[in-house]
Amino acid sequence: MAFGGKYYVVWRGHKPGVYDNWNDCRLQVEGFEKARYKSFPTEEEAQAAFKAGPPKQQYPPYTKKMKVAQPWEQLAGTGPIPSSLSVDAACSGNPGDMEYRGVVTGTKQEIFRVGPMPQGTNNIGEFLAIVQGLALLKQQHSAYPIYSDSLIAIKWVRSKKSKTGLTRTAENEKIFDLIERAERWLQNNSYTTRILKWNTNDWGEIPADFGRK
Repeated sequence: MAFGGKYYVVWRGHKPGVYDNWNDCRLQVEGFEKARYKSFPTEEEAQAAFKAGPPKQQYPPYTKKMKVAQPWEQLAGTGPIPSSLSVDAACSGNPGDMEYRGVVTGTKQEIFRVGPMPQGTNNIGEFLAIVQGLALLKQQHSAYPIYSDSLIAIKWVRSKKSKTGLTRTAENEKIFDLIERAERWLQNNSYTTRILKWNTNDWGEIPADFGRK
């Protein structure tokens, strides 16, 4: 399922053309003097614009200040971005039956849901949800950022390591298998997806919330 990622037209760059993700576009315009490029919401519009040539309006050349923002940032003084992925977890007990999911922020359309699985924790579920979101968005070449309301899970993702104190047992073996897979993905993959802290105080519960509070 595509997540509404933009399409990028490069009229002047190392290799002009239409690109379905920012990373590929950036490679064509970074370091190219007077590069000309623009994003479009659909591939059809992008292809038509590429054939028509660059518009008369001059767009600023690419600079490193225009690079994708670093992951794990917090956006202050703004509302949530509708075109984004929100993730959350729920756990009945600590440890207890754990599940997690991801939804489109603006519509609450559920994109993935895992669990419940026995003998997990909420922090583990939050961590796994972020990593699954990262992997899915990268696979889809999507420019969506990810929202999480868990600073602990965001820090675990940043360190590429779950720092849970949960004891591994036969009952929660599946959860620990998912943790190991998530850690391997983080260690073996790069990404430009922004991971943003959900502002619960101003925005209310995150859209992926399970509503069990």
